[in-house]
Amino acid sequence: MTEKLGPGLIELRGWLRSTLLSVFIMGLFFTALGCSNAVAQFRPSYDHGKGVSPVYEGWIANEDGSFTMLFGYMNENWLEELNIPIGPDNSFSGTESDRGQPTHFLPRRNRTIFGVRIPADFGNQELVWTLISTDAVTQKAYGSLRRDYILEPITLMSESGTVAGGRDNGADVQTNQPPEITLHGSETRTIRIGESLHLAVTVEDDGKPNQRRYGRFAPAFSEEDTPQERLDKAIVPPIRGTVNRVVGLYFSWYLFRGEGEANFDPLQTKIWEDTRAFQNSPWSPHWIPPEPPEDGVWQAEVTFQQPGTYTLRGRADDGGLVNDVNVVIHVTQ
Repeated sequence: MTEKLGPGLIELRGWLRSTLLSVFIMGLFFTALGCSNAVAQFRPSYDHGKGVSPVYEGWIANEDGSFTMLFGYMNENWLEELNIPIGPDNSFSGTESDRGQPTHFLPRRNRTIFGVRIPADFGNQELVWTLISTDAVTQKAYGSLRRDYILEPITLMSESGTVAGGRDNGADVQTNQPPEITLHGSETRTIRIGESLHLAVTVEDDGKPNQRRYGRFAPAFSEEDTPQERLDKAIVPPIRGTVNRVVGLYFSWYLFRGEGEANFDPLQTKIWEDTRAFQNSPWSPHWIPPEPPEDGVWQAEVTFQQPGTYTLRGRADDGGLVNDVNVVIHVTQ
């Protein structure tokens, strides 16, 4: 004999079934989400052997009516720095294949590395940068003056991680101006192998944007932390949905063109987006900006162990906007 259920029990049984079904579906969802996160976290990355892709960042308008197209690149390697000389494997479309692009490519993402000035009457044309790197894959970046590629200062700062996904977009960011650089000495130098060359620049900045650490979720260190507590904080990756960085002024020299190595003293802050902890990069969660020199003069020594012609590029970065200066160095025996 089947026992009859009252209306209240029937309603309760229906609610239980619905709740259990919802729990089951949510369990499947979070399992799938965990799997997808695991796949994302274990996506292959490479230290060596991969290529580099050119990137068109966008354009800015100049006061004289001309335009500057900004380019960068993505080197898929975390360690290997690639050399691609000017020529068929590293060229621009048109009559001028050399538009000031790098021939030495640092690891990973490097934004707004160089600009190409184009005339006011460029119109609907395209400027195409072609790279063929060690993996023999041809990559192209197409520069145009389409409206959706226009770059304002706030756009540049947003792309580099200054505004932390839009949260830190105050007056200090809105009124920021790029640093100004004055090179001490000639733009062209000649030295011998093993000889030390002194480099000095004066950097002037408006003190904006305000210094801030890596987003809001990177655990900060304190003097009371034990070594284990510091280690625990270091290995916990910060939560981020967009590019993020430590905001603070620095100046760095790096090799822009040349086949050999440039050895700097002191060690220069990385200009590329190294997001690993303690990697001497503004995009590294626990990076601390260096103390600016009291007189504003940043100094370094550089040596080379291989003859050739090298271009060093110095970058002043205030945590939002950048400015660059070049020195060409002829290294003889």
